[in-house]
Amino acid sequence: MSHMPRHWRQWIAPVALSALGMLLLAGAGSTGVPAATGLLPDGALAPTARERLLAPRIASILEQNHYRHTAIDDKLSPQIFDRFMAELDGQHSYLLASDIAGFERWKGKFGDMIHSGAVDPAYLMFSVFQQRNRERVNYAIKLLDTEPDWNRDESFSFDREHAPWPSTQAEMDELWRLRVKNDTISLMLAGKSWAESADLLRKRYQRVLSRLDKISPEDVFETLMNAYCAVYDPHTNYFSPRSSEEYRIQMSLSYEGIGASLQFNDDYVTVTNILPGGPAAADGSLKPNDRITAVGQGRDGPLTDVIGWRLDDVVQLIRGKIDTVVRLQILPAGATPGTQERILQLTRNKITLEAQAAKKEVRPLQRNGRTYKIGIITVPSFYNDMEAASGGNANNRSTTHDVRRLLQEIADGGGVDALVLDLRGDGGGYLPEAIGLTHLFIPRGPVVQLKDTTGQTDVLADPDPGQAYAGPLAVLVDRTSASASEIFAAAIQDYHRGLIIGQTTFGKGTVQSVIPLDRWSSRPTEGQVTVTIGKFYRVTGESTQLRGVTPDIALPSPISAEDVGESVLEHALPWDRIAPVPFRALAPEPALVQTLATEQSDRAMHNADYQWLLASLANLDTARKVKTLSLNLKKRQQERAAQDQARLAQENARRSADGLPPVKSIEDIPAGGEPDVIMAQSTDIMIDDVAAQALRNAPAVAQQPTTASTGGR
Repeated sequence: MSHMPRHWRQWIAPVALSALGMLLLAGAGSTGVPAATGLLPDGALAPTARERLLAPRIASILEQNHYRHTAIDDKLSPQIFDRFMAELDGQHSYLLASDIAGFERWKGKFGDMIHSGAVDPAYLMFSVFQQRNRERVNYAIKLLDTEPDWNRDESFSFDREHAPWPSTQAEMDELWRLRVKNDTISLMLAGKSWAESADLLRKRYQRVLSRLDKISPEDVFETLMNAYCAVYDPHTNYFSPRSSEEYRIQMSLSYEGIGASLQFNDDYVTVTNILPGGPAAADGSLKPNDRITAVGQGRDGPLTDVIGWRLDDVVQLIRGKIDTVVRLQILPAGATPGTQERILQLTRNKITLEAQAAKKEVRPLQRNGRTYKIGIITVPSFYNDMEAASGGNANNRSTTHDVRRLLQEIADGGGVDALVLDLRGDGGGYLPEAIGLTHLFIPRGPVVQLKDTTGQTDVLADPDPGQAYAGPLAVLVDRTSASASEIFAAAIQDYHRGLIIGQTTFGKGTVQSVIPLDRWSSRPTEGQVTVTIGKFYRVTGESTQLRGVTPDIALPSPISAEDVGESVLEHALPWDRIAPVPFRALAPEPALVQTLATEQSDRAMHNADYQWLLASLANLDTARKVKTLSLNLKKRQQERAAQDQARLAQENARRSADGLPPVKSIEDIPAGGEPDVIMAQSTDIMIDDVAAQALRNAPAVAQQPTTASTGGR
């Protein structure tokens, strides 16, 4: 049985207890609620007494428990200011340059603000943003009274993250004229008339105004505290009481929905993570960074436009009774505004351990007159039914138990020539399961090192190693394989136990601790802070942080490494190394790995599915690079028609090569019917591996037919 080592439990406990003690001391020294500064105009949102008290406590958690050991002082204040501005107006489309200049007097005061609890200046900045937001949306509604000139050659730059804030009202008006025109064209490209588009946009913009009026002091406080958290690292967060409850529901794996984590980003509700075992994961069509633009109930209910909605309101639309259908209109990740959206139909279900469990498949594949049996085990996450384990059930559901059982079933069925462990999309989970799973393939030895905020390092291994499979092995990963997945893949690579195939992994090499704030309140839920308290290191001493795990054989992926991964997140902890630990690896085979990579590349050149994938990825990469759109309606229609025609031609070329009938339009392309090209390539690589090793070992086998397996790849 794989379990958390005692010394790791002790490593966690002092951190949490020290946070509690420090915060109690911080609270004991308070003489009351800091007084308001008188900055805020009448009717503006202001921090509550609770928030004034919580701010210094959150500062103590960050300063005393985060891995960086960084004080929130005058040096850090400008970074927090910049982050807060990015949270308010990341696309520089609401605030004027003069507004930002007026805020500069507080740029170096954010440290004083959180330590004293007098956070009123931040609320004043929000008040200005809120007023500018109202002005912009009212102007946008007014623009809808007049139909634009569709024949005018002009363009809209939709990515303004690094653009200067507009310096004049006229410049801001022109920016919004172009934005509203682009919003309208996007709807007209979907078949709506000018009148229909204007009516839909008017309702959308009015909802934005309504959302502005519903913003609470708690919302502002959460945004502000997360600006402080973000400058420590991307995985340190403050959750308000409402967000804490949402977090609890998601982590319980028992709610009824589609199984996706969402966040609000630049007017869009955006997918941040697909939860293993949910309807979205089973369907496979919804991806991280996809944007939800509309939600429909049932198989044919009307779609409700949700651009500009509050996140919790969209969540309530998506959730519903088990076995009911919800339809999502999706703007794909990286796609430009106006790109054709797709409709995804999902049946709501409970997110359960059973649904997220590891699964197996055995594929018989022909090569040179021989049938090779390639086993595939898909591991959606590193899970453990802790409730069953605490109840004394020795056979509780866990990743290690389930994979061991699947390996035994494979052996009982006659075995396989090679095994592929699929960790694509596996965002991690329970750390001891990564250690236990590793020891199903490695007889003994350390798996990972953990370094805490004090500098102490622990070396972790399974106390009950029991290798369950010693044959040829590959681990398939992509950019969304993270955390525990990276620990497992790194160990397999460092021990030279198997091939790592796919895409460089996410690069999350940190561990977090959740500190509930209701320890200092009689309220049942006061929110929580998730703090990064440690880093993972490979047995070689190298961190998985930032760099991830580099595959031995790289394969293409639709996930952009420029958009997804630790390296694209601001204030990510750096890569570093510590001392290695002794471990006994198998002999490396660089020549064989190079041969396998060359054979894969040569074979893929003549594979229709692989060429279809490359063409699709090239189109996606081209779309990602587009930052400016034409506002000439005829040109946009021609661009859309050309894109659709190119996609249709690529699909039909693939279908013809695979012996499938062609489709007449892109609407006829079956949803989710694309081949898993990467898995097909991976199984072919393992056939090459088996054949190469059989050829190399043939003389020795002829002389010593009873020689046991060496346990290598």
